[in-house]
Amino acid sequence: MSNSTLIAVIAIAAVVVIALVVGLWMAARRRRLQNQFGPEYDRTVEAEGGRRAAERELRAREERHDKLEIKELPPERRDRYAVEWSSVQEHFVDRPEGSVEEADELVSRLMRERGYPTDDYRGQLRDLSVEHGRTLEHYRAAHDVKVRSADQQTTTEELRGAMVHYRALFDDLLSDQRSR
Repeated sequence: MSNSTLIAVIAIAAVVVIALVVGLWMAARRRRLQNQFGPEYDRTVEAEGGRRAAERELRAREERHDKLEIKELPPERRDRYAVEWSSVQEHFVDRPEGSVEEADELVSRLMRERGYPTDDYRGQLRDLSVEHGRTLEHYRAAHDVKVRSADQQTTTEELRGAMVHYRALFDDLLSDQRSR
């Protein structure tokens, strides 16, 4: 075998190995994002029009989230929030619309105390998606009902469903005590 043939074989083998390594690395990165973001990964792929754009967006969310100062709540604050949630639920029987509004305010207050910005709804979704992607759809559904209830365009059953959805995110935020 001549030197030029050997060099060509080695070059082709190197290109194949590099392509394989890059492909495996990209697949591992995609799996990590899918596991971390859960259903939010697919939602972002659809919204961004493709995997590459979605993965860029999700990595940008991670970078932004890393700059936030998310903190644990001391046990007494977690207990206080649990008591407040029970009170909100008790009010539902007499004032369903008001209870949904209270639930939204309580979730926002909990988010703020944990270190999440609460200035705008879209920003909340973006920031929550990094660690709470599996309960984010609950938040979207609850928020939608809350917005519609302001115009009295919801049924009591929809309001009850919103409370269940808020509870899912509330529990996730309250129990997620990982330090960053």
